[in-house]
Amino acid sequence: MSILVETKKLARHFGSFVAVKGLDLQIESGDIFSLLGPNGAGKSTVIKMLTTLLPPTSGDAFINGLSIKTQPNDVRKIIGYVPQLLSADGSLTGYENLLLFAKLYDIPTKEAKKRVEEEIAFMGLEDAAHKLVKTYSGGMIRRLEIAQSILHRPKILFLDEPTVGLDPIGVKMVWEHILELKTKFNITILLTTHIMEEVDRLSNKVAFLSRGKLVAQGSPAELKRSIDQVDATLEDVFIHYTAETLQSQGDYKSVAQGRKTSKRLG
Repeated sequence: MSILVETKKLARHFGSFVAVKGLDLQIESGDIFSLLGPNGAGKSTVIKMLTTLLPPTSGDAFINGLSIKTQPNDVRKIIGYVPQLLSADGSLTGYENLLLFAKLYDIPTKEAKKRVEEEIAFMGLEDAAHKLVKTYSGGMIRRLEIAQSILHRPKILFLDEPTVGLDPIGVKMVWEHILELKTKFNITILLTTHIMEEVDRLSNKVAFLSRGKLVAQGSPAELKRSIDQVDATLEDVFIHYTAETLQSQGDYKSVAQGRKTSKRLG
């Protein structure tokens, strides 16, 4: 397969703090690629750079050969992005949200209506399409947000903790639709998550970040074998490669942010 995403010495500093340190990474077309690490490891910073929301301090990244530094407008045309926080408008219906995104992507009106109806059906939202999004469950909102992000048929979809705050039923439905996206549209997917079961089920490639540096990568099976532990799980791999940064994550700020995100998603 061809390389769709390549980072070259990609770095981001916030003052004296180095969030991402010289990241060299390759993602092949068709991959479901998980970027893992403890809170503060740099995962969201990497995604924000790759989606052109945050300029790199140094280095560069190329998506389908396009530079995030010198060709950001062209990059935005071929990517989809679902952030952690709510991106759908609760005062609009699901159908209206999708039509709005179609306009933002400059999809012609006639084609936009067809695409919206296709995505509503694909995401199983037919019964809720004309209801206000503020009445949706967390899982329905996530499915709507994914539908929004793929209206323009992107080459790669970035999902930042796509199942955060969802109940088990909502998680299962989102998983199923992520797998269907790859099958139906052959969309390459880069996701972040803390749910190792999610990684094991969805991803064919995984990379671990620790303190902004890439410390391990490979398939889930390869990574489990790499730590030389009988019946190793991805949780074991996570701890093995990121143990130096694992410490109490229970401060007030992190707990408050996590609960705020969960509440927004229902």
